[in-house]
This record gives sequence, structure tokens and C-alpha cells, in this order.
Amino acid sequence: VTWYYGIPSSSSHALIGGIVGAVIAKAGAGALVASGILKTVAFIFVSPVLGFTLGSMMMVAVAWIFRRSTPSRVDRWFRRLQLVSAGAYSLGHGGNDAQKTIGIIWMLLIATGYASASDATPPTWTIVSCYAAIALGTMFGGWRIVKTMGQKITKLKPVGGFCAETGGALTLFLATALGIPVSTTHTITGAIVGVGATQRASAVRWGVAGNIVWAWIFTIPASAFVAAIAYWFSLQVF
Repeated sequence: VTWYYGIPSSSSHALIGGIVGAVIAKAGAGALVASGILKTVAFIFVSPVLGFTLGSMMMVAVAWIFRRSTPSRVDRWFRRLQLVSAGAYSLGHGGNDAQKTIGIIWMLLIATGYASASDATPPTWTIVSCYAAIALGTMFGGWRIVKTMGQKITKLKPVGGFCAETGGALTLFLATALGIPVSTTHTITGAIVGVGATQRASAVRWGVAGNIVWAWIFTIPASAFVAAIAYWFSLQVF
């Protein structure tokens, strides 16, 4: 639904909501691990704020460093540097997002007896398939969301894109190092808003940003509800 309307929602939180809904439907709320849920919920708020902070700080720092350069020269430099920042963000994206999908598949394999909880790592095919799926999805899909992120929140120039991607990448690297599943969507959105806000408040389309926030709020409960219904339906069918 969010893809159709070009709203960048969090697939990470959709997965988490799906797990929560299915677990509650199957075994009740007591089967949930509260510490893991609270950590994830906390970073729903922390990751976009951290992305906003780092993105805006990067933008201010870059603007000061290149204050004597001409706009055309800055644009030329950051068109190249954005390849580096995009690569760093992609690495952070894969390092955090793919792990969630791998973890869910591994959990299902353990639950069905195809893997053991004592295994040090999940099967190699799960790792390869999850990374391949994310790479292919990024390559071939989601262009409506790309347009929203790149044009509808604020107008990004190469220097702004570099700062947003670098701020987002640093946030993801930190979260991954701490073992915390965060939303890459929340992170980069916060960073983009931070970059736009350094220019002027009106540079950010706050109405679009508000729609994105509402999508974030409804993602977990909506996916939990769908997962619970899917579990109930599977019981009726199978």
C-alpha cells in the first residue's frame, strides 16, 4: 500500500509488527521478549533524530569548508563524492536490514526443525538469498519512493545528498555495531529533513514529512493485525 502511494514506510517495522502479531495470535503477549521490543520501539524515535542531527551537522560543516568555492565546483565535486556516500549507506542498509530477514527465516527454520538453535550461523542460502532480494528490490523497484525521498521532502542537490547519505550511514553503522534493528527508512528520512532544514524551514515540505510519520506510526500495528489474521486464516485452511 505504501509503495503504491510512494510513501517511504519501514519494511523493518513491518517485519517486527508481523512477528509480534503472529506471536500474540499463537501464544499470547507473554511469549514476547519485552527488552527486545522496547529497544526496537525506542530506536523508532532515536534513529530519525540521530539521522537528522548528523545530516544537518554534515551540511553545516560542508557549507563552511566549501564557503569560498563556486556552486558549480561544489556540485561537480559532490556528484563524484555522492557515489562514495551512497555506497556507504548501501553497506549500512544491507548490514542492518538484511539481517532482520535472515533472522526471521532462521527463526522459522529452527521452529520447524530444519535448523538448530545451537548453530553459530544461519544456513548460507538464507544469507545469500536475503542479500540478493534486497539488492534486486533496490535495483528494480520502489521508484515512486525514490522520487518522494529525492524530490518531495526537500530538493536535494549532490552536496545535500552526500550529507544525508553520510549521516544516515553513520547512524546505521552505529546501530548495527550495537546490534539494534533500526529502520533505514526512518534514518535517511531524518537525515534528508535535517539537510533541508539547514537551508531554511520552508525548504522542507512538512506536509509530505507528516504523511511519512503517519505511515511510520501505523506500520507496526497494521502489520501485526495482518499477521494475526493470516495466522487465524491458516488455522482454518490447514
